[in-house]
Amino acid sequence: MTLVDIEVGLRDQRGTLDLQDIVESAAVFLEDASAREIIRWAAATFGDRLCLTSSMSDALLIDLVSRVKPGVDVLFIDTGFHFAETIGTRDAVQQVYDVNVINVRGPRTVEEQERELGPRLFGRNPDLCCYLRKVEPLNRALEPYLAWISGIRRDEATTRADTKVVEWDAKRQMVKVNPIAKWTQDDVDNYMADNGVLINPLHYDNYPSIGCAPCTRQVAEGEDPRSGRWAGLGKVECGIHL
Repeated sequence: MTLVDIEVGLRDQRGTLDLQDIVESAAVFLEDASAREIIRWAAATFGDRLCLTSSMSDALLIDLVSRVKPGVDVLFIDTGFHFAETIGTRDAVQQVYDVNVINVRGPRTVEEQERELGPRLFGRNPDLCCYLRKVEPLNRALEPYLAWISGIRRDEATTRADTKVVEWDAKRQMVKVNPIAKWTQDDVDNYMADNGVLINPLHYDNYPSIGCAPCTRQVAEGEDPRSGRWAGLGKVECGIHL
C-alpha cells in the first residue's frame, strides 16, 4: 500500500482529508524518500493549495519544486530591510523559473513602524521586529493553503536537528513539508553546481546565511554559518520555524 492509498482510504471514510491523520504516516513513509519524491507526494496531495517559502538566499528549493510543480506559488517575505542583492535575486527568480512569486508584506511600512515603536526596533527588540515583519505577515499569507514547503535542514542549527520531512504545523494548523531536511551542505553545494541554481551573490562575500541587512554580518572562516545572524543578541531563529 502506498501513502496515496492511505489518503484515499481516509477520504472514503470521512469525505475529506484529515490533515493531521496523514502527517505521522507521511513522515515515516517518506523519511528515506528523495527530495523530489517528497515534493511529488506533496503536490499530488495538496494541489494548488500547496506553496513554498523562500528567503531568496538561493533558488535551490525553487528549482527543486518547480521541476515537479511548475507555476507553484513562492512566498517571499519583503521585510523592508533586505539587502539589494536579495531583492535582485528575487527579481531574477521571477524571470528564470516557472513560479509565481508573491511578495508578502506586513501592515506597517518600515517608516510607520519606526514612528509607532521607535527607530531600530531590530536592535532593541529583535524578536518583536521579526514577529511584526516576518512571522505575522507569513501567517496571514499562508491562510489560503493546506501545506507549505520549507528549505530548512537538520544540520543548520540545534533548533532544527529534529526536523521531520513532513510535520504538523500546529501554530498554523497546516502541514509543513521539509524535502531537504536530511541534506548536508555538501548535498546542497553539489545540487546547486550540477543544476546551475541561482544564488544570492552575498554568498560569495562570506554571507552563508542571509537575512535582513541590519541583522546579518559576514562570517569568518571556521565560524558557524548562522553566526552572522543576530550576532551578539542571543537569538538564533526569527520565529517562522518555531
